[in-house]
Amino acid sequence: MTAVAIPGELGSFSHTAALAAHGPEIHLVPCVDFPELFRTVTEGKAEHGVVPIENSLAGSIHENYDLLRTHSLCVVGETEIRVRHCLIVRPATTLEQVRRVASHPVALAQCRRFFAAHPTMTAVPAYDTAGSVRDLMNDRVAADAAIASDLAARLYGGSVLQEGLEDDPANFTRFLLVSRHPAPARPDATSKTSLVVSLANVPGSLHRALGSFARRGLDLSKIESRPIPGRPWEYVFYLDVLGDPVEIEAALTELRADTGAADSVRLLGTYAATGTIRRANRADSAFAGRPLGDP
Repeated sequence: MTAVAIPGELGSFSHTAALAAHGPEIHLVPCVDFPELFRTVTEGKAEHGVVPIENSLAGSIHENYDLLRTHSLCVVGETEIRVRHCLIVRPATTLEQVRRVASHPVALAQCRRFFAAHPTMTAVPAYDTAGSVRDLMNDRVAADAAIASDLAARLYGGSVLQEGLEDDPANFTRFLLVSRHPAPARPDATSKTSLVVSLANVPGSLHRALGSFARRGLDLSKIESRPIPGRPWEYVFYLDVLGDPVEIEAALTELRADTGAADSVRLLGTYAATGTIRRANRADSAFAGRPLGDP
């Protein structure tokens, strides 16, 4: 059984992503934060980690881009899930009885319209969506309800009063799957390559770097810049490139020659690109009915 590290508690959206990526036969290793997740995989306490990297509404999760750079883990896959927020209560609680609603601040911020429509309810920040449901059911949080996935409700015995609390239904999160070892080659699959590029702080350096890919008809599906600690106003660039790995390697060879530094490009991984967006809270259907301690 594959050990998979996730940020947050069982029942989190990262848990849903782990099920979507690996199926139900996994052993989950919950981590309190992103650095612990990277340490857990680096130290071999889990074979894989599920790392949220960007949300379609909130944008990139910069902390995880920085952790990819400072750790030697490989990106071996990706998965995308629909984030669907539910109002979860203790059994027999009615909507009229709800006054305080706990959840992670990001989840609360994505449900502003719900709170505007229910002005008697107060948002209570918590460290984790699923953790707020667990604490609610154990009377460890000063709240009458929590916002999380329906998976969290099933896990901890809560009742779903309302689904689809999110302001925008086009709310998706993309997760990277990381491991100590690279993914095996899959020549039959649509490939995506993730890499980190360090460029000289001179005019035209980024234009020339991107030209290496454009000349070969390669599609840059993502570009993200992050500051370099200790070097003000200098940046590294994270790229996701779709296309033939052979052509990508040729582009990287040209890029290394142009920068004049062999270590200017770090390959994070080549893996099968996600073809379609997965629907959150449906990919976990195989989980339904399992005991709490058997993820």
